[in-house]
Amino acid sequence: MDFDTPINRRNTHCAKWDAMEDIYGVSREDGIAMWVADMEFQAPDCIRKAVTDMADHGVFGYFGDESDYRAAICWWMAERHGWTVDPAHIFTTHGLVNGTAMCLDAFTKPGDGVVLMTPVYHAFARVINASGRRVVECELANIDGRYEMDFDTWDAQMDGSERMLILCSPHNPGGRVWTRAELQAVAAFAKRHELILLSDEIHHDLTFPGQTHIPMTQIDGIADRLVMMTSATKTFNIAGSHGGNVIIADPDLRGRFAARMAALGMSPNSFGLFMTTAAYSPEGAAWVDALRLYLDENRRIFDAGVNTIPGVHSMQLESTYLAWVDFSGTGMSAADFTDRVQNDAQIAANHGPTFGKGGGQFLRFNIGAPRAQIEDAVSRLQKAFADLQ
Repeated sequence: MDFDTPINRRNTHCAKWDAMEDIYGVSREDGIAMWVADMEFQAPDCIRKAVTDMADHGVFGYFGDESDYRAAICWWMAERHGWTVDPAHIFTTHGLVNGTAMCLDAFTKPGDGVVLMTPVYHAFARVINASGRRVVECELANIDGRYEMDFDTWDAQMDGSERMLILCSPHNPGGRVWTRAELQAVAAFAKRHELILLSDEIHHDLTFPGQTHIPMTQIDGIADRLVMMTSATKTFNIAGSHGGNVIIADPDLRGRFAARMAALGMSPNSFGLFMTTAAYSPEGAAWVDALRLYLDENRRIFDAGVNTIPGVHSMQLESTYLAWVDFSGTGMSAADFTDRVQNDAQIAANHGPTFGKGGGQFLRFNIGAPRAQIEDAVSRLQKAFADLQ
């Protein structure tokens, strides 16, 4: 499994590389794209073979009989996460941002409050606002460079107009793998405030050694208000397939979601179904195991290098390939340290404020790339802040 060979993605209609100059002012020729959350690795052979077989067949009609696809999802969740999924509980959406939007449409009304634990994945707020709902930001406590939940503060913020809580588990951008006790507290919070709990677990396969992801569905007392979201797209670097699964055990919530899917004429893309079926296999599992070890070493190299810069601290990741770097200790304004990263280092990284409260002094860097690119990025950052040494 080759994660070291560079893949040139420039001029391939790649958002990550072809749009970074327009958005960040980072050169398409000389810059490094470390913003969009997809990786620089080719998908495993099992997925590429599935796509090749489709192309060789040459007929791209409507997909029928999802039994193999659903069985593959059930096998993966049982094998990798100890979670028994009823195949009848699975809905397929066009990715999990679409899945989030569908849940907002099915379970909330315009004007309702939707709770986010910020800083958190920026697309949540985008679709909440676009749908006419209100973002209610519950800021995570940054305790010695590690995010913790602050339920006493959050309880005091609720005014009764909130209808949904979106949990990011594992957390993006902080990389936390929430403990069972923390997840049980999330369930209790949702019950206290009569919130439907939408648990986005798209990064659940990408934990680092010593960490175990706990699916929210394994927490007691939450099944009647829980909606699970998973996808193979982050794990296997197939985000362009726009595949996602909304999995709902509660019959009332499942019926409401099914009604909205039917009303909007939603049906999945056959490419995504074939790719996910191929991914959720023993061959796919072996690829993921190798990927996690590779990402762990990337994490070690990136953190060790960045943390040598005075006043800069990269949060210790427990999951994901998204490094969350705190520049507050430099004493610089966000505009100043961002300018150095973009213009001096020529690196495109996500701006922290887009993740909500608590993100103002951060940038997010994607470390899902060949090791040489990570080493190059570290060198560029150290040079851009050399005067602080």
